[in-house]
Amino acid sequence: MADYHLAQLNVAYPRAPLDSPSMAGFVDDLTLINERADAAPGFVWRLVGEGTGDATSLRPFGPDLMVNMSVWESVEALRDFTYRDGTHLESLRRRREWFSHEGLGSHLVLWWIPAGTLPTLDEARERLALLDRDGPGPDAFTLREPFAAPAVQVAVTE
Repeated sequence: MADYHLAQLNVAYPRAPLDSPSMAGFVDDLTLINERADAAPGFVWRLVGEGTGDATSLRPFGPDLMVNMSVWESVEALRDFTYRDGTHLESLRRRREWFSHEGLGSHLVLWWIPAGTLPTLDEARERLALLDRDGPGPDAFTLREPFAAPAVQVAVTE
């Protein structure tokens, strides 16, 4: 078992209410995308709202900002799902129809967490702010500029 897992957060402003016709393409594919993520190699966990199968009802960073947070075994597992799953990739290509990142600075952040733990929304907010403040580094980075998981310190006994 790996000592660290990869946490990811992305945030965006929806261009319209989720029940509007202009958001139908996103909403119609969301359940399938989440099911495919859940079954993807290397998937560990994703944030969901109470009594729902997704995070669309959650607004922890303000009334208009949607969040998506998940945990993966590795950068490669997240990258494979993001860019190789056809349903997700098509949604990714269309994201500008449905979402805006205007005024956000960074909208995606990755960081390593100890395997077996889950990230908190407070931690995610801090990592996004760290990425905005300092740029990519070992504590907050992006898929374009990933950093390796921390080295595991092995205790030496005599």
